[in-house]
Amino acid sequence: MTYVDAFVLVVPKNKTGEYQKIARMAGKVWMKHGALSYKECIGDDLHPDMQGHKMLTFPQLTKLKKDEAVWYSFITYKNKGHRNKVNKAVMEEFKKNAKEHEDMMKDMQFDMKRMSYGGFKAVVDF
Repeated sequence: MTYVDAFVLVVPKNKTGEYQKIARMAGKVWMKHGALSYKECIGDDLHPDMQGHKMLTFPQLTKLKKDEAVWYSFITYKNKGHRNKVNKAVMEEFKKNAKEHEDMMKDMQFDMKRMSYGGFKAVVDF
């Protein structure tokens, strides 16, 4: 059964280019080690009309400020075991290139306390 790692984070709008550079590099590493797909998505329609239904929006969830953008990112795998194997290889590669990775992340300055991450087992998968 497909497994997904999902992330919600906030990136300052003036750091979007830097974040995309990091995301492209990260995506190449995950795909190189066997991820099925890697997606980085920037919020576009964050106040949809839900026809009277009350719900928590991504801006509310992340305490979004005017100069920030919400990102939703996800990586797909064959199953949880495959995810663990891929992530182990990715982390080993990042450790080998720690200096380069640190330099890239240094300028990001996004608030890790407003980032969410989790692994999800797909229960409906078309």
